[in-house]
Parts: sequence; structure tokens; C-alpha cells
Amino acid sequence: MGQRARKRRQAAAQPPAPRPSSGYARGRERDDAVRAKLEPLGPGERPWPAIAAAVIAFALGAANLVALAARVEINGNHPSPVGVIAFGLVMFAAAVGIWRMRYWAVLGFQALLALIILVFFLFLLRASSLGAAAIAVAVIAIAGALFWKLIRVMARMQMPKGP
Repeated sequence: MGQRARKRRQAAAQPPAPRPSSGYARGRERDDAVRAKLEPLGPGERPWPAIAAAVIAFALGAANLVALAARVEINGNHPSPVGVIAFGLVMFAAAVGIWRMRYWAVLGFQALLALIILVFFLFLLRASSLGAAAIAVAVIAIAGALFWKLIRVMARMQMPKGP
């Protein structure tokens, strides 16, 4: 009998060594551990990322309406009043929804934050000065941090309430 055959028989006789769990299983365990630590939002509780998002949404809506009233020109043209008013109303609705801790409002605001991050990344690629690049990086950092913090707020909003 050859050496290979003996090695195969010896390997078959031994119980298989425990395989390290797959990356998916380890990730699932980590997710379950994080979920176990989360507490549902209490009545009237507003985490600071939600307050910041509501204030920013209100400020964006107000700034657009003030710019419209001041007849600000962009590239020598006045923006359409219908578009500016519609955006302002959407931002006010988002601010109220976030303040009332509505999931749809936080999710919509996160979508807006994702678009802002993308647009300012594209601005960063075309930045012609150090100042413009610094502004783009600052907006990306702030919007990204708020986006990340709102994820946990949304998770707590979805948790079942106590007994």
C-alpha cells in the first residue's frame, strides 16, 4: 500500500477540524450583538442626530426661500420660483417629520444627504482652488457623519416598543 493511501485513511479516520465560521456568519453574529444592545426610543425622545437633521432641513428650506425673496441670481439667471418654493416646502415637511420622529422623513433626509455627498464629491474632483476643495471636503465630512449617525436612530425607530 502506498503512502498516499495511508494518509487518506488516516485523514478519513480523524474527525474534521472545526472550520472557522464564514464571513457572513461572523457578520450576522456581530449584527445580532449590536441589535441586542439597542434600546427603542422612549416617548418624546429625540437623539441629537435627529435634532441636527431637523434643524438642517429647516435651515435649507428657509435659506432657499430667503434667496428667492432676495432675488439671488445663479449664473446670471433667477431660479424658477416654482422649483425653489417646492424644495422649500419639501424641506419644511422633512424638518417637521424628523422632529416628530417619522421614519419616512429620516429616510428621505438620508437620501438627500447621500445626494449631497455625491454632488460635493464631484465638486471636489473639479475644485480649482484649495478653498473650494476645503469646502467640498467639509460638506462631505459633515453630511457623511450625520448620515452615519442617523442609521442608528432609524434602527431604534424600527424597534418594537416595550410590553
